Amino acid sequence: MSKKNKKNQDNVDAVPENLKTLSKKELLHRAKKFSEQFCVGDDKDFTLKDKPTNYFGDEKKSAIKDTLKMGVKALAAMQETLYAQDKWSVLVIFQAMDAAGKDGAIKHVMSGINPQGCQVSSFKAPSSEDLDHDYLWRCQKHLPERGRIGIFNRSYYEEVLVVRVHEQILKGQKIPEKLIKENIWENRFEDIRNFERYLNRNGTIVIKFFLNVSKEEQKNRFIERVDNPDKNWKFSASDAKERGYWDDYMFAYEELIKNTSTKKSPWYVIPADNKYYARIAIASAIIHALDEMDLEYPKVSEDKIAELNEVKKALLAEKD
Repeated sequence: MSKKNKKNQDNVDAVPENLKTLSKKELLHRAKKFSEQFCVGDDKDFTLKDKPTNYFGDEKKSAIKDTLKMGVKALAAMQETLYAQDKWSVLVIFQAMDAAGKDGAIKHVMSGINPQGCQVSSFKAPSSEDLDHDYLWRCQKHLPERGRIGIFNRSYYEEVLVVRVHEQILKGQKIPEKLIKENIWENRFEDIRNFERYLNRNGTIVIKFFLNVSKEEQKNRFIERVDNPDKNWKFSASDAKERGYWDDYMFAYEELIKNTSTKKSPWYVIPADNKYYARIAIASAIIHALDEMDLEYPKVSEDKIAELNEVKKALLAEKD
């Protein structure tokens, strides 16, 4: 572990014992402070090797779970306001190596969200129809509506990850050969930055999470999936095969984060070896993003209030 890596871990805020005494304002402030340490922003000097994959704190597991529960509760309340206001939308993107905990993070962090206000889309290998369109097309179809939180489990970033690691895939994407040049990755980074800028300018906030799991922890989770019959379905030989390209993937992740993380559409590099801790970090970042929107319930006009009072009077006047 590098000195900088260790320093990053030492700076992590401890989970408070007096969770129930925190006011809403204090909770939002803590979420902002807590999530900022993982935010890349527009740091062009970003390097992945300096980011920790684990958190070595002495907090009790019960305290960490209580913190997550508070985060989930706060997130659910803010999402309700987002839905009622019906102006903004939020796109949350999860990218990671296999077994890093994307599914679990989505399940637990969003567990309190009203299903009406949330939608999850997963992206695997593109279909023949997908390949007959540009690489952003299949994801554009699943963008969240105003008032909703959209979650992408993998995304258009696969086009600068797996396609970059396995460049033979690029040749099968029906792209005119003269367009496949040495600078194709830089071009795609530019396309993605422009796409996310467009979304932001139209009221969709984009938050991106890279779950930074270590190679050793991934191996342990793979073995667990083999040993546990209930998890056999989550594992395949192709998952293990991709481990052989670990360094190539780390290079691709570093490049895409460095080239597509901006202040308005940031990447968060989350230590993912500790699943509970990772989920708190994710919830904190989403809470911070929602708080920045200045969400509020729609204001009702005086005429509408008068109308509602008349309805109330009529209801009270009803005879049983």
